[in-house]
Amino acid sequence: MTDCLFCAIAAGDIPADVIHRDDDVLAFRDISPQAPVHVLVIPRAHHANAADLAAADPALAGRLLAVAGAIADQEGVAESGYRLVTNTGSGAGQSVDHVHFHLLGGRGLSWPPG
Repeated sequence: MTDCLFCAIAAGDIPADVIHRDDDVLAFRDISPQAPVHVLVIPRAHHANAADLAAADPALAGRLLAVAGAIADQEGVAESGYRLVTNTGSGAGQSVDHVHFHLLGGRGLSWPPG
């Protein structure tokens, strides 16, 4: 998709603070962090949301979760705890139509958020 922000980041057309890159998954720091650790974990292939990804490529969905866990460890938040969030659809707050997981940690995270 030529008009997808995250596809452009995955292609290297838009700069990002990338902390993980492999053939299938990209992870980069959020430009507007909501916690000391705020990393976005995305598939390099375009999938609009979590439901589309799960239907099209369940193995890739699992890889995203595995990479998120490894990044939590790398960032030093695995032991203290972290939140992994994805929004599906505009009614749930999805603002970029490319599935992405927010990995948040590094401070206490209340529930419900806000």
